[in-house]
Amino acid sequence: MEPGEFALSDREFNRVKVRVYKEAGISLSEAKRTLVVSRLGKIVRTLRLSSFDDYLDYLERQGTPADAQDFINALTTNLTRFWREDHHFTHLETYVGQLIQRRPRIEGGRPKLRIWSAGCSTGQEPYTIALHLLAAFPELRRWDFRILATDIDTNVVAKAAAGVYPQSELSGLARERVDLFEPAGPGQVRVPMAARELIAFKPLNLMNNPWPMRGPFDAVFCRNVAIYFDKPTQAELFARLGAILVPEGFLYIGHSENLGAGGANFRLVGKTIYQTRAQQKARDAA
Repeated sequence: MEPGEFALSDREFNRVKVRVYKEAGISLSEAKRTLVVSRLGKIVRTLRLSSFDDYLDYLERQGTPADAQDFINALTTNLTRFWREDHHFTHLETYVGQLIQRRPRIEGGRPKLRIWSAGCSTGQEPYTIALHLLAAFPELRRWDFRILATDIDTNVVAKAAAGVYPQSELSGLARERVDLFEPAGPGQVRVPMAARELIAFKPLNLMNNPWPMRGPFDAVFCRNVAIYFDKPTQAELFARLGAILVPEGFLYIGHSENLGAGGANFRLVGKTIYQTRAQQKARDAA
């Protein structure tokens, strides 16, 4: 144990696991014990408490909603990058190209496109969606095109909304992608306004029921989120995502995830790409 660190007993670790599961659906394994000590230990020291038990008692007896949010923020992991799992954006481009061909004739007027980035972290995913689609289809500027970007961690949502990143975030990207960004001072870049204005960043706990938005969405990105949930919670989440998608809409998940028991309303159409079954959606609506 490092100097200044608090010891975490089995009982205390179990109390942390119970609370984070109840509040956010996150299932902590034994492998996360060091993470708990490191991240929550900083809060314990800031509050000048003497143990994790004291901290958990504080949350239960006198903690504010902000304290409860700090607990969740500390235990969420935010690993992301621009154009992560590039094949998803290639598929999305093909799909949206098909919608562009169909929707003006079907809907008339100003056609609508809705995409949800569920678990948006610091914003690289929704900004990639916006930048990629605007570059491929400039006509989307004339559409009613909106992206909802949500995350349970209020700190990363606030950072994402600014749209400013270190230049190093673009390392490894092709030149045509790097050129989509604007300079924003020494060593920094900014997502251009045309992409930023498409996105609404909101804090959201996916365990909330019901969700505040009704949808439907044409596509949902929920990547590397369900890996933190147990199987029953994963199944419930994927079933709810299927219900908020349009018929034959697409769900994009992480490379190490699968739908499991929540996949009844989907069919696999590509690597970690699922499409809702139109027939099932029609029966549900009947």
